[in-house]
Amino acid sequence: MSSITPSQLFTQQALPQTVKPPVQGESTASFKDFLLDSIRDVNSMQQQADQAVETMMTGGEADPAEVLTAVQKADLAFRLMMQMRNKMMQVYQEVKEIRV
Repeated sequence: MSSITPSQLFTQQALPQTVKPPVQGESTASFKDFLLDSIRDVNSMQQQADQAVETMMTGGEADPAEVLTAVQKADLAFRLMMQMRNKMMQVYQEVKEIRV
């Protein structure tokens, strides 16, 4: 994996090869769709972690390392989602305070 320098962050070369600009007439996902999909993914991770913990606590076939990994993954995803929410709320407050 190659590292990206700060000067490359906003150039086309820094984008992965799979990201392509939208073609006219092609439907693109909105920010709302992206956000809802992210929330669904985090929710799914939380449910999988809960299920893994329940399986382990009831004596089912569950590897403790896998359960711990699932819980940590869900926790990290939730924390990231909360940071994104906090940043969006901060930006919203700043935009709301702009005098026109």
